[in-house]
Amino acid sequence: MLQQTQVATALPYFHRWLETFPTFQALADADEGQVLKQWEGLGYYSRARNLHKLAKTLVELNALPSQPEEWQKLPGIGPYTAAAITSLEFGYPSAVVDGNVVRVLTRLTGDAREFRDSPSAARALKSLADSLLARESPGEYNQAIMELGATICRPKSPLCTVCPVVQLCHAAGKGDQDRYPRFTPKRVKQITIPRGWLFDPETRSMLLHKIPSDAKRLAGQYQIPALADLGLQLPLRDPVLKRKRGISNQQITEPIFKYSADSVRRTIPDTQWVPVEKLDEIVINGPHRKWIQHLLEAEGYPNKSSR
Repeated sequence: MLQQTQVATALPYFHRWLETFPTFQALADADEGQVLKQWEGLGYYSRARNLHKLAKTLVELNALPSQPEEWQKLPGIGPYTAAAITSLEFGYPSAVVDGNVVRVLTRLTGDAREFRDSPSAARALKSLADSLLARESPGEYNQAIMELGATICRPKSPLCTVCPVVQLCHAAGKGDQDRYPRFTPKRVKQITIPRGWLFDPETRSMLLHKIPSDAKRLAGQYQIPALADLGLQLPLRDPVLKRKRGISNQQITEPIFKYSADSVRRTIPDTQWVPVEKLDEIVINGPHRKWIQHLLEAEGYPNKSSR
């Protein structure tokens, strides 16, 4: 959960997750829909699917692996997660390198290389991280350096005056902490996706698009349908709602236009009329759930969603 997600955001989900899936066996026995429902709102749903696959794999093993290389053969486990699990649980001497550690190490050493992205920086710095590892207590060291990056060696306004390694830090000595780490600027793609809001007050239902199960992103989730999916033309009137969000290197603008419930007279693949009271039973793309709640309130039908 902490991959791509801040601790404060992940904690409520973490507690609910453990209540629902207290063991690997409980998670392995769950169906994918239940797993995705518990994950709803965290985004990057491939993490949940991989965790589900991982649980199914682990319950078949006689014992948990104790070395990073063995963990990396399992679903959804990369170098960082493998190092974290094995150092904390088994005391294996493998250094973690996440975004926080990349920032600490580049500032400490004055490493001004330009990295393509955070994963490539982590790979480049792994040998340095391993050389600095406190091998007698690798788990404590890994937690300490990650916490150093998260709370003191912050991306902006680092708290150098209370940093325990400030005397060793190249960047602090030069006063140019903001230079590190350096990443190649991404070209931002501007994308506009007009969407259609169709609500039937007689049935208290809205038309939603269900993303196909074989889609690369957000498979099986519901969202407000795009006009292109509905076969509707972009209207001249103003949208009832307009939102912007960033995903990777894309800046997406999504204007939502209101249509009458009978605007679509034919059956459209992968769409479904969903009653208000059924919204909590389906998995909805996180931002879209917020937009749906806003639109329902405008219709006079407040969404009682618990999310």
